[in-house]
Amino acid sequence: MKKLHIPILVIIACIVMGIVDAVIQPGYAIKSAIKIIMFLLIPIVYGLFLKEFNIKNLMKPDKKGLCIALCLGFVIYGVVLGAYWIFKDVFDFSALTGSLNETTGVNKSNFIWVAIYISFVNSLLEEFFFRGFSFITLKKLTSRRFAYVFSSMAFALYHIAMMIGWFGLPVILISLVGLFIGGMIFNRFDEKRENIYLSWLIHMFANFATNTIGFILFAV
Repeated sequence: MKKLHIPILVIIACIVMGIVDAVIQPGYAIKSAIKIIMFLLIPIVYGLFLKEFNIKNLMKPDKKGLCIALCLGFVIYGVVLGAYWIFKDVFDFSALTGSLNETTGVNKSNFIWVAIYISFVNSLLEEFFFRGFSFITLKKLTSRRFAYVFSSMAFALYHIAMMIGWFGLPVILISLVGLFIGGMIFNRFDEKRENIYLSWLIHMFANFATNTIGFILFAV
């Protein structure tokens, strides 16, 4: 039964955040506080009773592979921005800023601070939860294949829940596939070294790209 504990906790946390994002829609600060409880405190508390969950190792810096991660980060940054410029006349992104303002209170005046938080803090929070807890730790209790697929799918579906109402179905489906593949890539980087630093770095660059698009849309 122990091998089911992490998947159940991950599903519960993602459902709670999905309800918060799509139904309750509080301000960004409140949503971030709830996310910290779900994605940080729950794994830490559970880890007190699970020897396989080693926070110290997950957070241990590792310089090996840093150049590769940086190069891949720049590639991802370029791909995301390139995709936006290719599809910006195909899909309507104009309603995104209004939806963000209406559902989370994010607007032109506070976007720069939100972008900083998303890039550095939020990315670390998600890597701790989806890679450190949902993959590296889960892999010790279940099969490698299950950990890969489950953590990547949870990562993708969590983000898709946030996008409901932002985009049409085609963009959501493309995003779902891209996020799942991104989760698999993040897992691959973390698997060898058993820490989350490389995926965090790559994740930051992906967020840099989406935030750059945000600056364009908000005309900051």
